[in-house]
Amino acid sequence: MTAGAASSKKKRPKTAGGTATAAPEELARFAAIADSWWDPEGKFRPLHRLNPTRISFIRDHAAAHFGRDPKAIDPLAGLDILDIGCGGGLLAEPICRLGATVTGIDAGAEAIDVAHLHAREADLDIAYACAPPEDLA
Repeated sequence: MTAGAASSKKKRPKTAGGTATAAPEELARFAAIADSWWDPEGKFRPLHRLNPTRISFIRDHAAAHFGRDPKAIDPLAGLDILDIGCGGGLLAEPICRLGATVTGIDAGAEAIDVAHLHAREADLDIAYACAPPEDLA
């Protein structure tokens, strides 16, 4: 890497716990498209298409770890799940429907607003907070 390339790279801000994990330019990029989180044909289409696989993976591995039937109606009942970088709640909502108590955090306020609204419309009790993961320490 040349000196020019290294100096043009933006650094993430420092926090009390070290370097921030959320880059301001990434937060701005996601804020600009936050209204399309739940559009399965929109900008988040790849996540919508990947979501069934992610949900099955989490369900199956959590059920196996805790000795539960992954095909039960609520195989994650009694489990507390933290979704870091939850965005608009695309993963948090199905995990909640599987019985887990879900907390979702994201550094983007716009994504959290979308997640809150969608969960409320779906009558799901999910705790969302606008926070980067380094604030959990």
